[in-house]
Amino acid sequence: MDRIRLGLVLHPTRDVSPVVDTIAAWAARHQVELTVREQDRQRVPESVRPVPEDQLPAGADVLVSVGGDGTMLGALRAAVPDPKPVLGVHLGKLGFLVEVEPPELPAALDRLLAGEYTVESHSCLACDVCGDDVVAFNDIALIRRPGQGFVTATLAVNGQQYGYYRCDALVVSTPSGSTAYSYAAGGPLISPATRAVVVTPSAPMSGISRSVVLSSDERVRLELRPGSVPVAIEVDGQVIRDGSTSGAVDIGYRTDAGLVVRLDPARYQERSQLKLSLLDLPLLPEQLRELLPENLRRQLGRREQPPPR
Repeated sequence: MDRIRLGLVLHPTRDVSPVVDTIAAWAARHQVELTVREQDRQRVPESVRPVPEDQLPAGADVLVSVGGDGTMLGALRAAVPDPKPVLGVHLGKLGFLVEVEPPELPAALDRLLAGEYTVESHSCLACDVCGDDVVAFNDIALIRRPGQGFVTATLAVNGQQYGYYRCDALVVSTPSGSTAYSYAAGGPLISPATRAVVVTPSAPMSGISRSVVLSSDERVRLELRPGSVPVAIEVDGQVIRDGSTSGAVDIGYRTDAGLVVRLDPARYQERSQLKLSLLDLPLLPEQLRELLPENLRRQLGRREQPPPR
């Protein structure tokens, strides 16, 4: 690839300037055009061109997400109408989607320019939330307000009633999202190669009390029952509606809705397996660090330094 246009998607609150400066310096050396959302123009060098938010994916060949998994999911959702590959640069705490650490960034951009990468396809949930169309790459969740009772909702699959839930939260996830909220609620891990939808109740009190795994061809409908407490609806961890006491969420499955850049798929899988195993350990990150040999602690400290310019 001789020329490439990169669109930057930035974490909304973190200091991303060291990483953005590295990308801008690399782009200047390689005559690569950089764009960013207009609302982020004050967070980037003047060489980065601001564009309206809805035009960012269309005007880029690749999106570069600078943040954690939440930022990556936002980039994927923004590009659903015209999917573009998304490269994730890790500034978060754990991160299952992002692959590139800041010190690895210059080499990763070189490979991106040379076309030396693969593209991993991701499915999403296409949801109708009380008449509003939204997409979720990890999950959509119905969550109770603390101290006010329980989410009470019915489950229907392809129009057939399955039963009801009375629980703290209801989580519907993709295979990729099965490692997130659904897993924390006791749901199963689903292979990313599987096309499936998982419905998992959190802290169920009555009704359906286990996860339900459905085919990607089946449509899911969750409808609040009379007497349900006010419910917040989250899409990939972001609240899109709060205080609902009635209404329904209809959920379908859409394949190939998002594209993720993978530079080293085997190494990425190994990292993801290690991160997943750490979730079940009772130790804090600083406690785990103390278990490492001194040379590995020093190496880890160097990897946490800002990337070279």
